[in-house]
Amino acid sequence: MSFFGGFDLLGLIGLIIIGLIIILVIRLLIVLIPAAIIAFIVWLFTGNLWYAGAAFLLIALLSILKKL
Repeated sequence: MSFFGGFDLLGLIGLIIIGLIIILVIRLLIVLIPAAIIAFIVWLFTGNLWYAGAAFLLIALLSILKKL
C-alpha cells in the first residue's frame, strides 16, 4: 500500500479529467471539420472572409443541431 494514497487518488482523478478534455476537444474538431471545409471552399470561390465566416457558423450550427 502506498504511503501517499491520497496523492495517488488525486493523480488518477486529474488524469481522468485530462483524458475527458482531450476526448471532448477531438470530438469537437471532428464535428467542425465539415464546417471548415465548406468555409474554405466559399472563401476560394468568393475571396470574401465575411461569407466564409458566415458559412462556417451556419454549417457548424447545423452540425451541432444534428448531433442533438
